[in-house]
Amino acid sequence: MTLLVFVAVGVAVWYFRDGRHRPGAGASAAAQARRLRTPLVRLADLLGIETVRGREAKQWYAGALGEKRTAARLKPLARQGWTVLHDRALPTGRANVDHLLVSPHGVVIVLDSKRWSARAPLQVVSGRLMHGRRDVTTWLDGLRYEARTVARVLGCPVIPIVSMEGAPLVGGELVLDGIRIVPADRTVPVLRSIARRRRAVGEHPGPRAAALFPEYRRK
Repeated sequence: MTLLVFVAVGVAVWYFRDGRHRPGAGASAAAQARRLRTPLVRLADLLGIETVRGREAKQWYAGALGEKRTAARLKPLARQGWTVLHDRALPTGRANVDHLLVSPHGVVIVLDSKRWSARAPLQVVSGRLMHGRRDVTTWLDGLRYEARTVARVLGCPVIPIVSMEGAPLVGGELVLDGIRIVPADRTVPVLRSIARRRRAVGEHPGPRAAALFPEYRRK
């Protein structure tokens, strides 16, 4: 009994120290994972007991890791004149943008990071996005909404792209309803290719994007 009390106190201290906000790529996903991992959930994990919240926390942590890895891949673009913003809040609601990029010539891209199981391939079948046997088409709705919102706020076209880590893409790359899904290790070459082929007209939207889409903090 004394051991359990000691472990519970240690977990509680760990929980409150781990709850501090850490800005940057994957920050909001990691924060949500920490919120889900309450002292009781952490204690259950230590005892080898699986809980619903524990599983959800692992999924959020996986998402945060995917965003951090994408951010690391995007670093060369920032050195080449791109505006590279991570984990940015939309003006209304509780949604956030994983990565908001503006090329040196003003092309705006909303990039969504995903890190899914490699045990099943991702493919488009009869107009539906399938991860193995699971229909995940509606998952694109969030990215579509983010791109529309950013386009409305900035007053310019926005290109939505998914950077997929883990799940292999049948055919090497996918496109569904105007949303391009590319392997994580091909993300930067794809972005550079888009930037070479497109140019924005008018004022460069990079500074406005940084000002209008602040660092995300979950409400």
